[in-house]
Amino acid sequence: MNDAARHGLDELLTIMARLRDPAHGCPWDVQQDFASIAPYTIEEAYEVADAIDRGDFGELREELGDLLLQVVFHARMAEERGLFDFADVAQAINAKMIRRHPHVFGEAKYANLEAQKQAWEELKAAERAAKGEAHDASALAGISHGLPEWKRATKLQQRAATVGFDWPDHRPVLDKLAEEIDEVRAEFDAGADPARLEDEIGDVLFVVANLARHAGVDFSRALRHANAKFERRFRRMEQLADDAGGSLAAHDLPAQEALWRRAKQDER
Repeated sequence: MNDAARHGLDELLTIMARLRDPAHGCPWDVQQDFASIAPYTIEEAYEVADAIDRGDFGELREELGDLLLQVVFHARMAEERGLFDFADVAQAINAKMIRRHPHVFGEAKYANLEAQKQAWEELKAAERAAKGEAHDASALAGISHGLPEWKRATKLQQRAATVGFDWPDHRPVLDKLAEEIDEVRAEFDAGADPARLEDEIGDVLFVVANLARHAGVDFSRALRHANAKFERRFRRMEQLADDAGGSLAAHDLPAQEALWRRAKQDER
């Protein structure tokens, strides 16, 4: 780390300590705890991903700063409670990266990327055992319950695939998706019991995550693109309605559908 980076980090740590000072800090910052800050941490990570997705590297610099602030915030609260501090966080990740990359920092050799991935999982399992966690021989051991559910679904599927429990390609996944959608239709036809619908729609979403995995598509990025596309087209509908001298809400559904088709056509 060069002098400028070291100074910048030291200044950020000092700023956070000042903000958290009970007597002279910011009342909002002082009243926060781990649980109240956690949603902001997740939000900032997504904003980093959004800046990358849009190729806005000026904003990426700012969003990475916001994400770093989250790490500093949590570390400061832990230090106040005598748990650990920022230096401990840095040292822990340094040690982990060295330990998990013996082919870079040691003498280990892997035949291919798959062998490296397998060794990575074995190293993580050894770390869990060293922490005294209850032994779990399942291929699914150690997958965090704190992940977004779409991400956890993907990880469950990836782990299952390591022991051969996987579709050979995307085609049977598409067949499975059609089957699950048919089951959702059947539940609606049977009276749309909320609990059964939740179960069947969950199956659809799980298979969609599997389809994205087989396609090599990032589920979250694909959904961000879909969200952005819907927002872009919907705003164009509103503009078209306004240009015609009325609001979108004043149009009935067939007229709104016509505006949607025009918005799509404008993009082409």
